[in-house]
Amino acid sequence: MFYLASQSPRRKELLTLAGLSFEVRVSGCDENVPDGLSAEQTVQLLAEQKADAVVPLCKPEDIVLAADTVVVAQGNILGKPVDEEDACNMLRMLSGQTHTVMTGVCITGNGKRKSFVSKTDVTFYTLTEEEIKNYVATGDPMDKAGSYGIQSKGVVLVEKISGDYSNVVGLPLARCVRELQAFGIQ
Repeated sequence: MFYLASQSPRRKELLTLAGLSFEVRVSGCDENVPDGLSAEQTVQLLAEQKADAVVPLCKPEDIVLAADTVVVAQGNILGKPVDEEDACNMLRMLSGQTHTVMTGVCITGNGKRKSFVSKTDVTFYTLTEEEIKNYVATGDPMDKAGSYGIQSKGVVLVEKISGDYSNVVGLPLARCVRELQAFGIQ
């Protein structure tokens, strides 16, 4: 059996798009990390912690995929906004700038383990205060790292990307599919 250790609807949609059969097992793990880690180390550690929390709920031959995504802008890790003001502040920081979306992935099971981090650079148009407030008022940014969803209304904020589009959505799908093949998942 193949399990996705995430309740993210976007990750579920991506794996379904790839034609994979899976079940969801939410990790419920503590997402605190030690101070001093880089953004890359943070997302990799969080993905590994999520996978490790689900593995005991599975059979030894089961395969578990876990992921964590953050936005890194001006040296700051931006997770999901805590409220509308936080979302507006994040979008102001991203306005007219290039930031990096990082997704840590951990695939484990059947005596094997593979962890990696995928990075995509995203450049935003310069946003007016009205554009920011109108977008936040839609509610779209509230459950997304960096306060925007490239796969939804936030697509109009993005001028260009360099890298894997699906990584910005929340899972570097093409790489995951290739890595899963080594675990016998087709």
